[in-house]
Amino acid sequence: MKPFAAPVDDILFTLTEVGGAASLHDWDGDLMREITQAFASFAEGEIAPLDEVGDTQGCRLEDGRVIMPDGFKQAYADYAEQGWPGLTVPEEYDGQGMGGVALACVSEVFSGANHSMQMVTGLVPGAVRTLLDYGTEAQKSAYIPRMASGEWLSTMCLTEPGAGSDLGRIRARAVQDGDAWKITGEKIFISGGDQDMTDEIFHLVLARTGDADSGVKGLSLFICLSHLPDGSRNPITVTRIEEKMGLHASPTCQMAFDGVQAELIGEEGAGLKAMFTMMNHARIDVALQGVAHATRAHDIAAAYCAERVQGRGADGQPATLDQHADVRNMLNEMRALSLLGRAISHLAIVELEKESDPMLVEFLTPIAKHFCTESASRAADLGIQCLGGYGYLQEYRVEQVWRDARICRIYEGASGIHALTLTTRLLQGRAAEAADRFAAFTGANAPAEAVAHWTRARAALAGSTDAAAKAADFMALSEWLLLRALAPRFQSHAAAPEIASYLARNDYMGAVLSDRICAG
Repeated sequence: MKPFAAPVDDILFTLTEVGGAASLHDWDGDLMREITQAFASFAEGEIAPLDEVGDTQGCRLEDGRVIMPDGFKQAYADYAEQGWPGLTVPEEYDGQGMGGVALACVSEVFSGANHSMQMVTGLVPGAVRTLLDYGTEAQKSAYIPRMASGEWLSTMCLTEPGAGSDLGRIRARAVQDGDAWKITGEKIFISGGDQDMTDEIFHLVLARTGDADSGVKGLSLFICLSHLPDGSRNPITVTRIEEKMGLHASPTCQMAFDGVQAELIGEEGAGLKAMFTMMNHARIDVALQGVAHATRAHDIAAAYCAERVQGRGADGQPATLDQHADVRNMLNEMRALSLLGRAISHLAIVELEKESDPMLVEFLTPIAKHFCTESASRAADLGIQCLGGYGYLQEYRVEQVWRDARICRIYEGASGIHALTLTTRLLQGRAAEAADRFAAFTGANAPAEAVAHWTRARAALAGSTDAAAKAADFMALSEWLLLRALAPRFQSHAAAPEIASYLARNDYMGAVLSDRICAG
């Protein structure tokens, strides 16, 4: 089995040469390398070895409490002791004050080393950002330092049995009780809803304060602490841990709230707006999870294919698998998918940090989430194929990559929802400025013929009465165009030939997709 190796050089190359991180006012390339390498060393030595353990053991629910797999509690204690939970927390709240670019570097490495553990720890930055944007000064001072220190972890409690993507169907009810609130209801699919790595947990809960028919306008966001000030437990109960295809070491919890004491964060009725602060962070994070899986799948497959001797070459001599054209094409595609996915994510992150072109970020975010997560499944599938029968076995663990990566296309907005967002909301009304900004970026960086295919399709959709039916094609076309805008920036990268080969093999798809969108 190929040990995990963090792709530090690729990460830093993409940030600077593709994402344009040097344009950030506080960019320090040497510091970013130091941070990324430091976390990579920790991840390779301590976090990654627990990935297989976690997959095999999974989590347990005992007496209403979740028990994590062997080694996770100590690894998290070391993670917290080194200060990683506070990486992006402002210094005034006992953090290190680094930006989203540093978080992106660490998050990708973490996901590649141990996606399950990253899932349980990874919601802290979004919770902190939500507090910074919507919390009172008292809430910020009381709660942020405890997450920065690693004393607390956080969750995001949205989904209910009857409310998945349609949050307007949420039924969990919050009622005012004097100066406080109490929440009663049920939440499902809550990552890290309970765990034994921290003594207490900070829950952000979306609940209904309006009447039953108030839709999303009747939703408010609340802070629910796992423990009350007197040390007793808030009545939050984990009723089950879901049995999942992958991410076995990430406890996905079904939770009951029985008159749980809560604090309103932000304004009553504005819960969805506040929660999206956390969700937008999570969508970029999920894109990087996809990049991490695609990278890991390629790393395993490339190492195996370079050593496995099968058949003979044109010269009659024994050949390794990577000398055969079919396998080489699969490896090239995997490599290109991981690098190009990272490029899209880093472009979005850098633009987000610059805060100068928010509408471009608005258009890039669904593309990043869609392309990177779809690419993860594709790369993992190709990895299994490259290894043949061994890929189907657990020995090389590429099948675990396939299982763990699959959820990325579902949570934080399923792939189809992001395609729908791109094709409908972001092409209409005032939000169409996002498409304008994407057109400007690709127009300045992609071949004119490629841009023309996309422009023609956009115009056709603007006059369509059923744009949703073309959503998948328009997402694919937007990705196809963006890749051609970013590929030239890899000219000095060693994998430039692999990227060129991948793009050449699907170059015809621009015209195909454009024609299909425009055909009635």
